[in-house]
Amino acid sequence: MIDPFQDKLCVITGAGSGIGRALALDLAGRGAALALSDINEQGLEETKALIGAPSNRMRFDRLDVADGDAIAAYAETVRTSLGPADYVFNVAGLSRMGDFEATPLSSFEKVMDVNFWGVVRMSKAFLPQLIETKGSLINISSLFGLIGVAGQTHYCASKFAVRGFSESIGQELEAKGVRVTSVHPGGVNTNIAKTAEVDAVPAGFSSADDAKKKFGKALRMDPAKAATIILNAAAKGKRRVLVGGDAKLISFVQRLFPRRYTALLAYAQPKPKASQS
Repeated sequence: MIDPFQDKLCVITGAGSGIGRALALDLAGRGAALALSDINEQGLEETKALIGAPSNRMRFDRLDVADGDAIAAYAETVRTSLGPADYVFNVAGLSRMGDFEATPLSSFEKVMDVNFWGVVRMSKAFLPQLIETKGSLINISSLFGLIGVAGQTHYCASKFAVRGFSESIGQELEAKGVRVTSVHPGGVNTNIAKTAEVDAVPAGFSSADDAKKKFGKALRMDPAKAATIILNAAAKGKRRVLVGGDAKLISFVQRLFPRRYTALLAYAQPKPKASQS
């Protein structure tokens, strides 16, 4: 049976690490053509080395998804060099920590600029190609695009926005043959906790390092497994996919108790230890 991604052009942002890299490696093995980008050139070079030298058509580009002009130029470059895109995976994103009261607006704007506007810019730039190929748009939201979490107001806002955008544009594009998938990963073992900037230490944590460490402990799923789940959903054109048992469980709790889920989740969280005098 022919793989649905074989010889298809797949565009992936955030391909220098984590889920983006895992998608790139998986798709390279399936015989897909790849346009891979990341703002982190070193990470992108590592992905390139891991892929090796297959016969697939590929290109690797540094791209800042917060730069609208760069994205517009990139879309045209991809079309000229590799042809129109069949799949666009909007993976690039960043995380920050800190209660809203202590978070400068500039930090909030930066998260939205990358996590939300980056998805919107890429979707707009590549939409003519996806309409031409009757392709698919896969946008990475988060479990935090389904639930609100204290200390993550900027991240949650950006991921809720990605979810709403994806669900709306999916309805608009259905008649044109373009499928849109909103992806909600739970705890996937990426560097998102290590690289997160901390505007203010959230309540219940002793330091920025403590917050990152405890957040990181919840990131357990192998990115390769997450990539397989995402690609299976993309191949079937699913509107929404929950990645991981934690995402499925917490989504269920949120739907069952839409007003009380925050209290229930807080109760299930491990409590900080009292300091010894």
